Amino acid sequence: MKAKMDKEEVTTTQVDSRWFIDADWFQQNKRSLSGLIQNYLCPRCRKRLGQNASVPIPKLMATIKNCCANTPEFVAPRLPILENIFRLFLANGNQPLGIAELSQQLRERLGDTYRTSPEIISRLLRRDQYYGLRPVTDQPVFPETATKSN
Repeated sequence: MKAKMDKEEVTTTQVDSRWFIDADWFQQNKRSLSGLIQNYLCPRCRKRLGQNASVPIPKLMATIKNCCANTPEFVAPRLPILENIFRLFLANGNQPLGIAELSQQLRERLGDTYRTSPEIISRLLRRDQYYGLRPVTDQPVFPETATKSN
């Protein structure tokens, strides 16, 4: 007799998929990615940049990556896992990461092996309705930073 299937299975495709913060998702959902990212600036950078909506998203990301994310509390056990995942993307400049990479980075930073399992991370990413975390397609991470070939 088969055991009760309370756990969702994670397929190889799901584990191999790479994820990122999708700026288009924010536009489609009438939300401000810039406004959300500004909440993650450290006090020093917030003062330097101000609460200016015209700061380009790539500049906000670079600021967080080069300064704000370098504090031990940027990714912290007290925060929900999906919040920490979003912060990992901010910390790496929104470079796409696979579920296994996310799991490993969270384990290293949080010391948590249960809440950071690939199964849980996959489920959280698929159900995200707040952070705009989406699987990578052939589109550039931030279209305004892509270079055009002549």
